[in-house]
Amino acid sequence: MHTLCLRYTLDPNRIDAFRNYVEDETPVIRDCGGRIVGYYLPTDFAGPTNIAYGLIEFGSLDLYERYRATLAVDPTHRRNATALTESGALLAIERSFIRRHGYAEGSAATREEVAHAAP
Repeated sequence: MHTLCLRYTLDPNRIDAFRNYVEDETPVIRDCGGRIVGYYLPTDFAGPTNIAYGLIEFGSLDLYERYRATLAVDPTHRRNATALTESGALLAIERSFIRRHGYAEGSAATREEVAHAAP
């Protein structure tokens, strides 16, 4: 299992625009082959108020590459990305892959999936 970690730097005054993007983009991500673990928005009571995260799982890097290719030509994704850019909410995005260690009750992956993903 490969988990794409998206770290978004946002304009803290435009969090609602990012929230709308996430709501609109979620079905597109699923349709293109991503398994959403979750999107996490900043809070106003602890930590930075302008950092958000998105975690999306893929069974293999080949599936991730297919996802990227499909997403790139999806018209709804293009509209969503344009709207987010034009809103001024997104200041920067970082992409990295992270590896799950252990299993949390209620998580997106099963114990068996985590065990098979271990190196």
